[in-house]
Amino acid sequence: MSRPTTGDFGQRLRELRARAGLSQERLAHQAGLSVRALADLERGRTTGPQRRTVELLTRALGLGADEAADLEAAAAAGRPRSAPGPATTGPLLSLPRDTHDFTARGHHLTDLRALATAADPAYPPVAVVAGQPGLGKTAFATRAAHLLAPLFPDGRLWLDLRGMDAEPVRPGDALARLLRALGVADRSQPREPEERAALFRSLAAGRRLLVVLDNAVDEQQVRPLLPGSGTCFTVVTSRNCLSGLEGVHRVDLPLLRREEAVELLTRILGPERVEREAQAARDLADLCGHLPLALRIAGQRLAARPHESLTKLADRLRRQERRLDTLRAGDLQVRAVFALSYHQLDPVARLLLRRCALAAGPDVSPATAALLAGVPLDDAELHLEALADRGLLQTAPTAERYRFHDLLKLFAAERTAAEDDPATRDAALDRTARWTLARATAAALHFDAERHATGDPDPATAPVGREEARAWLEAERAQWLAALQRARTTGDHRQVLDAAEAMHWFSDLTKHWHQWVEVFGRAVDAARALESRQEEATHLNYLAWAHNTCAHDARAALDTARSALAVARECDDLYQTGWALVYGASALRRMDRNGEAVTWLRESVDCLRRDPSSRGRLAELTALNALGITLRERGRADQALDIHRRGVDICTRGIPGQDPHLLALYRGVTLQHVGNDYAALDRWPEAEAPLRQCLAIFEEADMPAWSGPAGLDLGRVLRRLDRGEEARAVLASALHILSAHHHPRQAEAAAELDAFDSTPR
Repeated sequence: MSRPTTGDFGQRLRELRARAGLSQERLAHQAGLSVRALADLERGRTTGPQRRTVELLTRALGLGADEAADLEAAAAAGRPRSAPGPATTGPLLSLPRDTHDFTARGHHLTDLRALATAADPAYPPVAVVAGQPGLGKTAFATRAAHLLAPLFPDGRLWLDLRGMDAEPVRPGDALARLLRALGVADRSQPREPEERAALFRSLAAGRRLLVVLDNAVDEQQVRPLLPGSGTCFTVVTSRNCLSGLEGVHRVDLPLLRREEAVELLTRILGPERVEREAQAARDLADLCGHLPLALRIAGQRLAARPHESLTKLADRLRRQERRLDTLRAGDLQVRAVFALSYHQLDPVARLLLRRCALAAGPDVSPATAALLAGVPLDDAELHLEALADRGLLQTAPTAERYRFHDLLKLFAAERTAAEDDPATRDAALDRTARWTLARATAAALHFDAERHATGDPDPATAPVGREEARAWLEAERAQWLAALQRARTTGDHRQVLDAAEAMHWFSDLTKHWHQWVEVFGRAVDAARALESRQEEATHLNYLAWAHNTCAHDARAALDTARSALAVARECDDLYQTGWALVYGASALRRMDRNGEAVTWLRESVDCLRRDPSSRGRLAELTALNALGITLRERGRADQALDIHRRGVDICTRGIPGQDPHLLALYRGVTLQHVGNDYAALDRWPEAEAPLRQCLAIFEEADMPAWSGPAGLDLGRVLRRLDRGEEARAVLASALHILSAHHHPRQAEAAAELDAFDSTPR
């Protein structure tokens, strides 16, 4: 058969299909094309199909080499004449201008270069740069594209997908622009987005292209634009995390470090201006939250006003209510960038973002967010995850908690003030405070030896056991403290008192929390508001303890103990009178007024001995221990040992009705004093056993604030007994615990270790 001459591709294709006896549907199926694509080829709507398409048709038609070559020649005649390359990508998709002051991100750029140079043609690499507004994702992609450009001689294409617009670029339109940049005329492009995507993949497979898809809205917009094979490299930027994209390299741009933030300001303003006001530059970095966009705005604002000082701008930014107003330079505004993301949210997500700004502390749990927004917990959890995916909230590494960037929190608070009326905000805060304080009270009662945990507002999600209760109280400390203040402000004095009373035993486990002064101070105010003199005496005593033990303010502790003593005596309350004398003596000891402390403590022991209750026995134990300590410090360790042995006898005999766990703790405290009495008498071998026993009791009870000092005392004894390695290990452990809890004896532990290390061996 003679070889036909080369002519119109569509006509040739129709002739070959007819000769093979195939319908359009059958040929399209065998070639892996759509029927519409095949129809467009035959009708001449697509005049120059790519080589890959021709190869698929050739195989489906069963053509020989000559006919296949002839069909390819007909297709080639309809293709664009010019070869695509850097000069033919056109201004529409050319790279944007890079900036000379781009700062940091060095190792991220290195990672992208390594990814680009080690690409496997079977899996063309895709890098996704996602994160919160203002991180500098586009600036990073621009710098990366310019640095990587020499690696991609066949073209560098930049396409803004306008993900923050009301109508982002549709995938089909994006593909049309990419194809046009690669030399495919509009009249030669398929009509259907799927076929445009196939054509783009076919063109990209044989070229080394760098494609930057900036400002993507979601995975559906991006997927059709990704090459399927070849050596192309695609960089995608988005405010959404695009977690649905498979097999991509994720670039996690963090906030700038402080020194990097100052470096950016230096590159914008010049080193001399920044060096003249070095501290102000550091303050600006912090006030901008180390966010690149905010720093750039601050820098460019100052660059446009060379006569203004950095200190002046820093002072303006310190006014939180005006910070977002100040962070604007020309058409650059931090608030506007945040607003673009905010207005894309659905109503529930916007509500949650606003209400999260009302939460106390650095982060918020889904439960608190749900309470503040007045939405079901399940809905809150889903929307908080979506807010995190959009970069508007940050997730905690291990806990189910969320936090704002500082500037985003200011923006959310602005929206709360603008969109939620005061009555609605107050109702949200009241609802959350009541629930939070009820849970805090129930959780704290897990540590009360005399009462059981009851009254949780949601028993199905309530903490179970001491470990969970402690974890909740620690994680939500800022929230329940704020709830306590809210209850005081709204006049719910009974809830304040109940919560503070429940916290009494828990406070002993967390003596390093200075907030106990705040807790018991509010309880005193509540008792006075309720005119409950007995509760006033009780919480004045707790407050004296907090001043002395947590805040280390002996003067305030003594004044408060005297107030408690006066109220307790007025009420004829032996128990609170005895405690007031104990707490006053403790403050006197801190003030080196040990003689007065002994007098107060002897009176306390006599007073508490007359209280017949079981709690009176425990208080008597405390008074005996404190009296013994004071005697030992005055050089009368032999008398102290007798006093503390009396305490051990009380523990050994037992106290009817008392929790064995609580009595064990008292026994541990008393044994620690006995051990220290022996040590003060240089009876080192006898000191070891009681100190070991007390340390074991505190460790079993998971009370590091108590086991740390006990370990220090034991380590000191072991060192005197020449038990070198064991002493070192015990002292090191004690120092670690004491340091973690900011205990005042940490310096003592460090000195013991230093003395141990300096001792000749």
